[in-house]
Amino acid sequence: MNTALTPPTLAPPAANYAHAVLVRQPVAWLHTSGVVPTAPDGSTPASIDEQAEVVWENIAALLEAAEMSTADIVSITTYAVAGHALSGVMAARDRAMGPTRAASTLLRVPALARPEWLMEIAIVAAR
Repeated sequence: MNTALTPPTLAPPAANYAHAVLVRQPVAWLHTSGVVPTAPDGSTPASIDEQAEVVWENIAALLEAAEMSTADIVSITTYAVAGHALSGVMAARDRAMGPTRAASTLLRVPALARPEWLMEIAIVAAR
């Protein structure tokens, strides 16, 4: 079982994440590349909020292929193109993660590999 760590000696996290996640004796690890907002049909939604939903659907598919779930995610790194509101990106993460708290980093970047991509997420999962 993964344990979220939020020591009382630190200020609370700024959103729904843990400062750290402790993994003891994992059986399996999953490291993803940046998961992009391209749907299975090859389309990419126009808005960053819709892209966040597609990214989390793609992450769910990768977790399923690894026989894991969002409860196994220990770290999330989100890259979002500067100039776009982040509330929908964070809300999509919160919906996908439910009560699970992972370590999380959010970076504003000038651009991603394709101009239509406004965000992508890399995760690490362990069980």
